[in-house]
Amino acid sequence: MISARALYQSYHSSLQPMYPEQEASQLAFWLLEHFLGWKRGDIVRNASLPELPNDIQVAFERLMEGHPIQYILGEAPFYGRDFKVDPSVLIPRNETEELVHLILKDNLQAGLQIMDIGTGSGCIPITLFLEMAHPVVHAMDISKEALQMAQENAKRLGAKVTFLQTDILSKEIPINQLDILVSNPPYVRELEKAHMHKNVLEHEPSLALFVSNEDPLVFYRTIATKGLKALNPGGKLYFEINEAFAKEMETLAESLGYRHVTIHDDLQGKPRMLSAIRP
Repeated sequence: MISARALYQSYHSSLQPMYPEQEASQLAFWLLEHFLGWKRGDIVRNASLPELPNDIQVAFERLMEGHPIQYILGEAPFYGRDFKVDPSVLIPRNETEELVHLILKDNLQAGLQIMDIGTGSGCIPITLFLEMAHPVVHAMDISKEALQMAQENAKRLGAKVTFLQTDILSKEIPINQLDILVSNPPYVRELEKAHMHKNVLEHEPSLALFVSNEDPLVFYRTIATKGLKALNPGGKLYFEINEAFAKEMETLAESLGYRHVTIHDDLQGKPRMLSAIRP
């Protein structure tokens, strides 16, 4: 009979060559908490395991192969809720939670009309619907598979969001008179692949991550330009951005006529968000 703490220590030790120490520890705890249904304190207190779930070892082997734990477990936490995820959608990140928090802090009015472009799992529009007062929320994505996952999350979490399959690079924004336009579009340049962890490169959807080295701001420029037509006067534009292009993003928004263009730092002090107001 093995104890939960011994199993944690075994997993933690095996994961350390692949991940930083703190991340390896978090992954080992996360795996055990999910499959055992225990709290972290129970694991640390060295409780004995009467029986080891069959699928926990399979999950651990997938983790060792580099599969993201969120895909293994089929869910990822975001703003206090668990969202279903699979390899058709990008795994929600902390920076995107900060973007949502910025929007919520800035917009306390009821009944705002919102559009999220490149919605993926739906974590942004669903959270905004659940956290704001009576908003009208729309979201779009080019991927049919991503939209199916987003719709499943909306239904499971009780959010009323209208989802649309649209390619923003070739089509106009299908909803006008918006109060808020938000997007976390692809912004990682192909040349940045060399600095990324292999579990992201090999398993997360390239469509949601990468842009060409030659035109890394293509999605931002397109969305901001089309947003001038879709947003109400005084409507707000929000982006999650690549920290390498913060100054270029500020210049882009200002050149299109947006007012009060502001770059916001994330909790690590990196410039990762932009907000602006349509003239």
